[in-house]
Amino acid sequence: MKILITGAKGFVGKNLLESLKNIRDGKDKTYELTTDLTIYEYDVDTDENLLDEYCKNADFVFNLAGVNRPEKEEDFIKGNFGFASTLLETLEKYNNKCPVMLSSSIQASLDNPYGKSKKAGEDLFFEYSKRTGAKVLVYRFPNVFGKWCRPNYNSAIATFCYNISHDLPITVNDRNYMMTLVYIDDVVNEMINALCGKENRINDFCEVGIIHEITLGEIVDLLYSFKESRNNLSVINTGNSFENKLYATYLSFLPEDDFSYPLKMNCDDRGSFTEILRTFDRGQFSVNISRPGITKGNHWHNTKNEKFVVVSGKGVIRFRKIGEEKVYEYFVSGDKIEVVDIPTGYTHNIENLGDTDMVTFMWANECFNPDKPDTFFEEV
Repeated sequence: MKILITGAKGFVGKNLLESLKNIRDGKDKTYELTTDLTIYEYDVDTDENLLDEYCKNADFVFNLAGVNRPEKEEDFIKGNFGFASTLLETLEKYNNKCPVMLSSSIQASLDNPYGKSKKAGEDLFFEYSKRTGAKVLVYRFPNVFGKWCRPNYNSAIATFCYNISHDLPITVNDRNYMMTLVYIDDVVNEMINALCGKENRINDFCEVGIIHEITLGEIVDLLYSFKESRNNLSVINTGNSFENKLYATYLSFLPEDDFSYPLKMNCDDRGSFTEILRTFDRGQFSVNISRPGITKGNHWHNTKNEKFVVVSGKGVIRFRKIGEEKVYEYFVSGDKIEVVDIPTGYTHNIENLGDTDMVTFMWANECFNPDKPDTFFEEV
């Protein structure tokens, strides 16, 4: 199958292109699509003579080329109607009736220069379909967000992500403005489904099934919370689809010299204890380092429970039920990764039996609260 992508270097084009390459190279087997793919990439800097070759041979065309913010108003028509006209004329020239997809916008229903140019492109495609019998797929996308989007151009999400991650100010004119958004991965998924003949068609138009509606203020608050999470060690609500997608987008705009951030290590002569993450409803994650011969713990909990995983070194975790004398021992080692549950009502400790530092990953079902620690000292 030969696929032509116009606007291949743009935001949507690049994401689609890389996804198709993964399918072609056998890295993504999610779709029922042959790996025998030839991908034609066409953009503003491509030799115009190649358009004839591509249109002659293509089995499917994704027309993602367009203009969002030109220097002159008349360039809307030139970029969003003129090239589309050239593309369809070239396909018709070679009697190529392969399916053609058009990336339009919800603004096509608005009376502004951009919307008018998009509507003109849509009409052109529908007329082409009636005239030739070719299948056309017209998508009116709302605001698309995700990785590789150009900031300070036509996407508020991209601009906010870039500015906040780079410690730059942002301007919010109306926090209550309701944004209608679609995530780039959902767009690409729909386009590949369309390539497979499984487009989500609603009457004349096709749609991406997953649409998010959220106020501008809520988006900004989330983005600032992502930035603050490096300080308070909080994590996003992974059960919220939009929050997951927005956080992934935010991370893609981090400065290249700011991917890492320090954690507070609580150190003494026994080793260190460092909290990694705190969650609202899934507890606390930490790493504990014990020096050779060191024993830590000797306490028990009423309700707080933990899981220990030794990932480096070797040691023993001891337990004794409160009010009893029998001691239970679990020998642990980074050579055999396993989880040891720390039950309530058992005093417990962990001793490093090796001659190197022992590293233990620890999870507690609740974040530590100094006002209610639920931790009581007692020797095992």
